Amino acid sequence: MNFKEIKFPSRVFITGIDTDAGKSYATGWLARGMLDAGINVITQKFVQTGNEEFSEDIEVHRHLMGTGMLPEDKLHITAPEIFTYPASPELAARIDGRELNLKVISTATETLEKKYGHVLIEGAGGLMVPLKGDYLTIDYVREHKIPTILVTNGRLGSINHTLLALSALCHAEIPVFAVIYNSHFDKDKIICEDTRNYIKRWLEHHCPDALYMEMPSL
Repeated sequence: MNFKEIKFPSRVFITGIDTDAGKSYATGWLARGMLDAGINVITQKFVQTGNEEFSEDIEVHRHLMGTGMLPEDKLHITAPEIFTYPASPELAARIDGRELNLKVISTATETLEKKYGHVLIEGAGGLMVPLKGDYLTIDYVREHKIPTILVTNGRLGSINHTLLALSALCHAEIPVFAVIYNSHFDKDKIICEDTRNYIKRWLEHHCPDALYMEMPSL
């Protein structure tokens, strides 16, 4: 896929069909492709859990981008909310005894967008992950009107998880910018090939404007 021919929104939210879909690698891979195409871009970790003082997902992004850590990383603008316990942001915040500040996240995104022009925002888990009480990740994405990329793979059950996520995005009237198929998890050739083809057909019928991207195993 020629990234130079793609018109990327200034903000894109990258989510996955589950916690371990390969979002961080997909985000870093996409950012590297954009840089190689001459597109100025930076990544942001929406909320990081299971870390202290730094975001391991941002480190993955920078490694794949080949940039090394950036000044905004050291200032915590690219990972403005970090919690120590590896759980949902809602639970992790309660365990750490402090409240998740969504305004800090949105302000950080605005700062990055002004400087870099394009921001890839990696989510925490999937769309229905709780942030604060009944307020979910999908609510934040809808409220801020951010086009979204869904990361999927060829594991057994991925078609179900993918269609549920895409249906939720459509119901929430959130633009689906693309689906990235992460081939890292390919184990069963028959299942993987069927998953690819089924998702492609579904997008053609239900989200014809959405891109289908295939990410190599990194």
